[in-house]
Amino acid sequence: MSGRATSFYYSFLALPRPKREAIVAVWDFCRAVDDAVDEAEDGSAANALAQWREELNTIYDGQLPATPQGRQLMTHVARFKLPRSAFEDLIDGVGMDLEQRRYETFDALRQYCLRVASAVGLVCVEIFGYRNVQTRDYAIDLGIALQLTNIIRDVSPDLERGRVYIPLEDLRRFNVSEDDLRAGRLTESMRALLAHQCDRARQFYRKANAALPKADEKGLVASRIMGAIYFDLLRSIERAGFDVFSRRIRVSRPRQAVLAMTTWLRVMVR
Repeated sequence: MSGRATSFYYSFLALPRPKREAIVAVWDFCRAVDDAVDEAEDGSAANALAQWREELNTIYDGQLPATPQGRQLMTHVARFKLPRSAFEDLIDGVGMDLEQRRYETFDALRQYCLRVASAVGLVCVEIFGYRNVQTRDYAIDLGIALQLTNIIRDVSPDLERGRVYIPLEDLRRFNVSEDDLRAGRLTESMRALLAHQCDRARQFYRKANAALPKADEKGLVASRIMGAIYFDLLRSIERAGFDVFSRRIRVSRPRQAVLAMTTWLRVMVR
């Protein structure tokens, strides 16, 4: 999926053209890496990831990348000093889906979120620009919040791929089985389990907002829009009574546009 088709479309529009093109290039590269696992045929995912590792080496070695995503990304790496380690973390995180399909504790899941989401956030803040190093903490916590929101929304499609991201310790705590998840049984225990996941995501949205220095808030207005749209998605899940099974909960495009405008005004007009 192109970056232009994601829930972050309106946040991208808040950026000047050079930064917008860089963010879209990052998003398209990261999406291609993710698709290497999610859309690969049986047995080919590991080879596909290895090819993306080689593509990353090619980009940072200054050679001509083999893929359109790699060539597009390469034009922005030097200009924005994009950290190679963050892309390596992303590939490692996506690779975890080949080996680990359950997480016993939240601490274990957090490591996954750091790789597949916070790493991307650390690339993005280099493009947005910042003055205070604490802004990196904001990117890390926002990445975790966004990923946790995705995990709650995508319980059913993840199960179809054989994956359960809700920590097993939480399933036991709320007396919910994997069979209950597959059946989409909205019992009181299920609602309590999903409410707990939403509360945890809210904590990371709060941590992120608290970590963002005032001096960098306007420069990171695009990320504030991202956070506002995904926080609204979290609230939509709660308003739906945590029914993430009967349909895929979304934030409509008109609603995204409203959130983008109101967030931009709140941040920029002060």
